[in-house]
Amino acid sequence: MASSLCLSPMLSAAQINEADPTTKDNCLNESLRCCKTLNQLKQLHCQITKKGLDQIPSTVTLLVNAGAEIGTSESLDYARKAFELFKEDVRGDNALFMLNSLIRGSSSAGHGGEAILLYVRMLVLGFTPNHYTFPFLLSGCTKIAAFCEGIQFHGSVIKMGLEEDVFVQNSLIHFYAECGHMDHARKMFEGMSERNVVSWTSLICGYARGNRPKEAVCLFFEMVEAGIRPSSVTMVCVISACAKLQDLDMGDRVCAYIGEVGLKLNTVMVNALVDMYMKCGKTDAAKRLFDECVDRNLILYNTILSNYARQGLAREALAILDEMLQQGPRPDRVTMLSAISAFAQLVDLLFGKMCHGYVIRNGLEGWDSIGNVFIDMYMKCGKPEMAYRVFDLMPNKTVVSWNSLMAGFIRNGDVESAWEVFNQIPEGDVVFWNTMISGLVQKSLFEEAIELFRVMQGEGVKADRVTMMGIASACGYLGAPELAKWVHTYTEKNEIPCDIRLSTALVDMFARCGDPQSAMQVFDKITERDVFAWTAAIGAMAMEGNGKGATELFYQMLVQGVKPDVVVFVQVLTACSHGGLVEEGLHIFSLMKDHGISAKIEHYGCMVDLLGRAGLLREAFDLIKSMPMEPNDVVWASLLAACRVHRNVEMATYAEERINELAPQRAGVHVLLSNIYASAGKWNDVARVRLNLREKGVRKLPGSSSIQVNGVIHEFTSGDESHPEMTHIALMLQEMSCRFSDAGHIPDLSNVLLDVDEQEKEYLLSRHSEKLAIAFGLIATDRRMPIRVAKNLRMCSDCHSFAKMASTIYDREIIVRDNNRFHFFRQGLCSCHDYW
Repeated sequence: MASSLCLSPMLSAAQINEADPTTKDNCLNESLRCCKTLNQLKQLHCQITKKGLDQIPSTVTLLVNAGAEIGTSESLDYARKAFELFKEDVRGDNALFMLNSLIRGSSSAGHGGEAILLYVRMLVLGFTPNHYTFPFLLSGCTKIAAFCEGIQFHGSVIKMGLEEDVFVQNSLIHFYAECGHMDHARKMFEGMSERNVVSWTSLICGYARGNRPKEAVCLFFEMVEAGIRPSSVTMVCVISACAKLQDLDMGDRVCAYIGEVGLKLNTVMVNALVDMYMKCGKTDAAKRLFDECVDRNLILYNTILSNYARQGLAREALAILDEMLQQGPRPDRVTMLSAISAFAQLVDLLFGKMCHGYVIRNGLEGWDSIGNVFIDMYMKCGKPEMAYRVFDLMPNKTVVSWNSLMAGFIRNGDVESAWEVFNQIPEGDVVFWNTMISGLVQKSLFEEAIELFRVMQGEGVKADRVTMMGIASACGYLGAPELAKWVHTYTEKNEIPCDIRLSTALVDMFARCGDPQSAMQVFDKITERDVFAWTAAIGAMAMEGNGKGATELFYQMLVQGVKPDVVVFVQVLTACSHGGLVEEGLHIFSLMKDHGISAKIEHYGCMVDLLGRAGLLREAFDLIKSMPMEPNDVVWASLLAACRVHRNVEMATYAEERINELAPQRAGVHVLLSNIYASAGKWNDVARVRLNLREKGVRKLPGSSSIQVNGVIHEFTSGDESHPEMTHIALMLQEMSCRFSDAGHIPDLSNVLLDVDEQEKEYLLSRHSEKLAIAFGLIATDRRMPIRVAKNLRMCSDCHSFAKMASTIYDREIIVRDNNRFHFFRQGLCSCHDYW
C-alpha cells in the first residue's frame, strides 16, 4: 500500500525493511516527503508500524517532520501526538529536530500561539533551543503580531549567544519590520557584521509595507552599491514602493536595473510592475506588460482590472473582464468587486444586474464587500430601493455597509432617508458621523454639517482628522473666519493628527475665509508638501490678488522636485491673471509642455482671462481661435467680460453670439452685453437685449451683500431699503458722502447703466449692496474689528473706490469677497492694486 504513496522513487515497505540502515533512512525520507495529505501519511505510518520500523528514532523524527510539512491543523495535531507517544524513546538531536519541525509547521500554518506553547514545552522537557528554533518561532510571532513575546525571544537569543547568527538576525529584522517597528529593525540591520540578500530584502520590504516607500527605494540603491544582487522578492518590494510613491522616474530606474543584471521576470514581478505603472498613470506600459506575459494568472488579471476601475477607466476594466470570461481564469470575488465598481461608474444597471446574477450563481454573495459594492452600484444607478434590499438581506452589516447606504441616499439628494439610516445605526462610531458630515458638505449643506458636528461633540464622540477635513471644507465655503480659527484651535487643542491632507484642508479653509496669513502659517508647518498642499497655498495667494507671491510659491515647488499637475497650473495662471502678470503667465503656460501636461480648456480660459484683463483683446481672440479644442461658453464669457472692461462693443457682440450658440439660457451673458451697450450709450441695443431677456423669462440676478454681526447674518440687496436699521444706515451713508466729498472723492457714474439723469444715478450708486453693508458695519461693529462683506457679483469700480476711501477716513480694515476674489482694503489701498 505504501508503494502507491511514493511518487518517486516507487518504494515498498518491504524494500525499506531490506535496505541497509543508511539507505533505509533515505528511503523513508523520500517516502514521507512524498506524502501530500494526512491520509497518505497515516497509511505509510501503518506500513512502517507493521514492519517494526517505528522503534527507530530517526523514523519517528521523519514521521513528525512529515506531519509538520503537510501543515494542516489535523496533520499538525497528528504529528504532536506522534511526538508525545515516542518522546521517551527519542533523545538528543532527534527530539530537538522534531520540536523545531512542530514549531515550524505551526508557524507556517499561522498558529503562532501553538508555536509559542511548543517552545515552552521544549524548555520544560529540558531541551536547549538552537539557531533553527528562533527563526521558526519569530515567524509565528510575526503572523499573530505577538510583539511582546517576540521581544522576549530576542532576549533569549542574546542570552544563548545566537545574536551573531545571520539566519536569526534576518528573522529578527523581518519580525520587527512586519510588526511596524522599523527603528528596531534598522538597528538590528545596522548591527550586523555580515549581511546577505535576505537581510537587505527584509528591511526593504518592511519599509515598503510600512508606508515608508522612500526609505525602501533608497535602501535598495544602497544594496546595489554594496554589490548585493537582489532577488525577485527584493524587486517586488521595491517596485511596490515606487507604486506607493507614484514616482514613474524612480520606477523606470528600478526596471532598468532588472534588465542590467539579467533578472528573469516571473509572474509576481510582472504583477508588481503592472501595478506600479498603473498607479503612476502609465497605463499603456502596464497594458503592454500584461499582454506580453504568457502565464497570466488570476492575481495579474485582478491587478490590472482593479487599477482600471480605481482610475475611472471603466470601459478598459470591462474589456479585461470580457477577456477573462472568454479565455482567462474564472473571475473570483475580487474580480467582481472591480467589475461591479466599473459598471457603477458607467451607471450601467443592466450589466450591474448581470454581475449580481453571476455572484449569486457562483455563491460569492456571502462576502460583506460584495454586498457593499452592490449597494454603491444600485445607488449610483438611481435604484435606492434595490440598494436597500441588498442591505436588508445582508447577514453581517458592517461599517462600510451603513456608510454606503447613507452616502448613496445623500448622493441621490435624499437627505431625509440618509438621516433615517444615520439614526438607525446601532453604534455611534466616528466613521458614521464623518460619512454624514462629508455627505452634507458634498450637497452644499454647510450649516447643517457644522450643526451636526456640534451634536457630535455633545454626544461625546471624539472627532478625528477626517471629521475636521469635512468641517474645514464646510467652514471654508461659508467664509466664516472666526469659525475657521476655532476649527484650527480645536484641532490643535484636541491633538488631532494633522497629516498632509488635513493641513491642506486647513490652508484652503483659511484662504476661502479671506485669511491668507493664517493659511500660510499652516502651510509653513507642513514638512513634506505634496502638489495638493502647494496648490492650496498658491490658491490662497491668488484669492488675495498676490500674483507675485503665487508665482514664487510655484517656482519653489518646482525647485523642491514636486511634480505639478493640471490643477496647480490653473491656480497659478489664475493668480497671474488677477495680478496682471502677463509675461509671467505666458511663460508658465509654456512650461506645461516641459512637464508633460497638455493644456486643457481650463488653462486656455485662464490665458484668455489674463490677456483680456490686460487689454490684449486681439491676442486673447487669436488664442481662442488657435485652441486645439472647441472653446466653450466659459472661454467666450471671459473674453466678453474683458470687452466690458475695455469697452470693445464689436468683439463683445461676436462673443455673445458664440455664447448664445453654446449656452442660450446663460442669463449673465445677456446682462453683461446689455451693460457693454449701456457703457457705450447704445440705449436702443440695451432695450433690445433686455427685451430678449424678458421674452426668455430670464431675470437679472440682483446684487446682494451680506455681513455677519454678533453671529447674525445681515443681507442687503441693491436699492432695497427694507433693513430694520435703514434709517441709521441712510444717515451713515449721507455722512460718508459728505466726508468723502471733502476728501476729493467723485462718484463714478459710469457704473449706473440706466438712461437717467446724474442726480438719480448718484442716488442709485449710493444704494449698491456693498455700500449698504459697509455702512451698517461701521454702525454695528467695534472699531477694532475688520468689516467683512461677501458679495454675489463682481465689485464695480465706484464701490471699490468707496471701500478704499472708507478704510482711510474711518481707519478700518474692510474685506470684501466678491464672486471672483478677496479685496483687502487698508489705509486707502487694496490688495488687488486696483487690478481686478
